[in-house]
Amino acid sequence: MTSRPPIVWSIAGLDTAGGAGLSADQRAADALGVHLCPVAAALTAQHSQGVAAVWPVPPDPLQAQLQALAEDMPPSVIKTGLLGSVAAVRLVAQCVDHARARTPPGQDPHRQLALVVDPVLGASAGGAAFADDDVRQAYRQWLLPRATVLTPNRAEARLLLQQAGGHGGPRDELPALAAALRALGARSVVITGGDAPDEGPSPHGQAWCLDWLDTPQAQGWLCAPRLDAPHHHGSGCTFASGVAGAWALGHTDADAIVLAHMLTRQALAQGHAAGRGAGPVQARAGFAAGPARGGASLPWLGLGTDLPWQLSLGTPRASDNSATPGTPPLFAPFTPPTDGLYGILPNHALLQSALATGLRCVQLRHKHPASPQALQAQLDASLADAAQAGAQLFVNDHWRAALALPPRVAAEPGFRLGVHLGQEDLQALSPNDRARLLAERDRIMLGLSSHSLWELARAAGCGASLIACGPVQATTTKDMPWQPQGKRNLRWWLAHSPAPVVAIGGLLTPADVRRFAACQPAAVCVVRGLGLNAAAMQAAVPALRSAMKLGRSEIGTTQVHDPDLPHPVL
Repeated sequence: MTSRPPIVWSIAGLDTAGGAGLSADQRAADALGVHLCPVAAALTAQHSQGVAAVWPVPPDPLQAQLQALAEDMPPSVIKTGLLGSVAAVRLVAQCVDHARARTPPGQDPHRQLALVVDPVLGASAGGAAFADDDVRQAYRQWLLPRATVLTPNRAEARLLLQQAGGHGGPRDELPALAAALRALGARSVVITGGDAPDEGPSPHGQAWCLDWLDTPQAQGWLCAPRLDAPHHHGSGCTFASGVAGAWALGHTDADAIVLAHMLTRQALAQGHAAGRGAGPVQARAGFAAGPARGGASLPWLGLGTDLPWQLSLGTPRASDNSATPGTPPLFAPFTPPTDGLYGILPNHALLQSALATGLRCVQLRHKHPASPQALQAQLDASLADAAQAGAQLFVNDHWRAALALPPRVAAEPGFRLGVHLGQEDLQALSPNDRARLLAERDRIMLGLSSHSLWELARAAGCGASLIACGPVQATTTKDMPWQPQGKRNLRWWLAHSPAPVVAIGGLLTPADVRRFAACQPAAVCVVRGLGLNAAAMQAAVPALRSAMKLGRSEIGTTQVHDPDLPHPVL
């Protein structure tokens, strides 16, 4: 029996040209596998070259539509588009309040009912006005304080803030615009950049589309190469419906926005002519299946207000139609170990024992050094042993001390030094820290942890040498809020990451290693499963190595495809 899909209501306008409004919303919902209930808030007379007239649906028939659905098909998300009247705005607000009044104590009212607001204040093709000053004031008073995610373009963001509209202006203004909109009550804001004029190519010659993301989970520039897409009618509706659909599937605000970005990008690439003007975009299932299967590439997310390092300093990105999602990393390349094992050790003594078993990819995770001198001794000894063994050595947390280590002139082939940072440590870097890390990028590998789609996008944007996906299984090594990624999400990471992916978290036994090795990651990370002393390691590592080999050999033995969509992580 097929499970019942989540329900999304779209309260929006009917586009007689079939490009935007409820037509685009339906295609986006179908692509995500959610059930859309289309509620007509406005009727339009329009074609591909403009809007001739708009008629807001009177309050009584609009209320009747909402009441009928509420009796049988209550939504998990309401998405609004063209509302057209103050009365419609107020009806939406009342509907949201009624549903959220049933939120259990201590629970998030947005999870009871999310509201995704696409503030459709005008048509991209021009023509009849969609909203006057009274409607814009109603948005500010009734919808923004209730919005889970607000998705304006630059002109709409300015109009909502009672500024002169327009898509131009310096991009540096956008963070302040988003912050001002959040101050009016919207929980998350993404200001889309598809309508913005070109700001010139990146250092490697490509023009980019820049969205500013401001959510409780993440902030930053969400970036992808700009598409030469003449058929773009309905792209804003598709994006907002993509956010609503992904949210209904259980994703957080930031992850829903990443998926909506990918959905819209693929819909733009598949748009077609339908009249003499811009044709409709075409959202379809498979948009997030990965570039190798015809899906959109993962966007890059910047760090703070910086553009992604890979964009500002790196090399040209492969197109979405490339057979591989990869772009050469900004930092020194990581070479996956032959045996596929990545050992994580708490001190030099155990790291030395791991090297003695033949491991050639190791990380020193020395959390609580007794003193700076004790840390330096651990680093010096680990570096010397790794260089002598020709191993790749990552230093966790203590990246400044690792960068200060002198280069090893005498080292066996295969030796390379790297640092590994968690996302919290990455975001805590000061401007001087970032400059120092980037200055060493040609000689230092950078490993970054990722637990969510937005963290994967940020790690990709930083040009990491490797990206850790975790926790793939439940783990007690760290106290984390994340759901286990499992094989499904690990495969999704592998389909989208531009850098080698290593699996981490909860891998304790050879059976665990074999299970996830079958997904073909660059390596699997083992912590406690290595053992607590040299003798235990000598017994454990051969079994882990055999399990890795067996798991890798299972490729092609079962018909398992990369998933079209990841499962939620929080």
